Amino acid sequence: MTITNIFKKAVIFLRTWTKLIIMLLAGLAIIGFIVFVVYKPMYSVTLDGKFIGYTEDKRRLQKKINTYIQSGDSKTVAFVEIDSLPEYKLCLLKKGLTSNDDEIFSSVIESGVSYYKYYAILDNGEEKYYVESYQEAEQIIQELKNRNSQNQANITYAPKYETELKQFTDANTAVASLYIEMPLVKNTKFTTKKQVDYTKTPLGIALAKPVNGVITSRFGRRSGGTHTGLDIATSSGTPIKAASTGTVVYAGYKGSYGNMVIIAHTNSVQTYYAHCSRIYVSEGQNVNQGDVIAAVGSTGNSTGPHLHLEIRVNGVAKNPQNYLY
Repeated sequence: MTITNIFKKAVIFLRTWTKLIIMLLAGLAIIGFIVFVVYKPMYSVTLDGKFIGYTEDKRRLQKKINTYIQSGDSKTVAFVEIDSLPEYKLCLLKKGLTSNDDEIFSSVIESGVSYYKYYAILDNGEEKYYVESYQEAEQIIQELKNRNSQNQANITYAPKYETELKQFTDANTAVASLYIEMPLVKNTKFTTKKQVDYTKTPLGIALAKPVNGVITSRFGRRSGGTHTGLDIATSSGTPIKAASTGTVVYAGYKGSYGNMVIIAHTNSVQTYYAHCSRIYVSEGQNVNQGDVIAAVGSTGNSTGPHLHLEIRVNGVAKNPQNYLY
């Protein structure tokens, strides 16, 4: 057999196989086109081996399920415990068949158990009230501290994860119920005797100005007697603030002082606020430094609106200007 004949046979062989390959590819293209036109890829979904539907996007469906497991359907749900997750299998289905993602989702979560997160307010370790958020729990603790509740050190809170949701109590109601008034300090009486001390001695407490104004009368001896305080003139109605944290031991009218508030502090220190036009606190009330306790006025023995401020230690009047103004 000559080389020419071998070459001719090779060419015929290649042509034959080329035609077959082209026909095969054309057939596959036609089949692919028919499949594309008639069918579409979907996922068959089963749960515990039971068919529950079809989905076109398993990632989106599973993401929805995962989100529900992580946070449930309300802000009080911490997480949801689900026994079984769905399984997905890719398949080709005729176009026109729709997915049923919502039904699949419902089937998956219907056996789930929700765990709720909330906060228990504890008194000496005993659960008393329940609130929805960390912020409310903190508010209750802080408010009891602000009011100097006798049991403030015993009040705590703890996060709870339970399948049963408790009845919530608002923060104000919890504070009102838990609050226990501090027993009044022994030094509840005040004196108006002219006992004065001009020396500057440490008080052991920090003081802040109760009002801003002009000093019109200073502490010490003057014609007609001894002035046991400091007069600060300012407009009538100006808020008077507590100079330091303490307990109100007097709130009412007292002769030449007019309307007066007395606050007892630590270290046997008391502060007097006299000639008030209005009083906003009552005896036994705990106040913090800066709380508004009264308003400037001109009641009692007064010639114009001003605050008469006294600082007393064990009943002895001290010069306020050694500590303020």
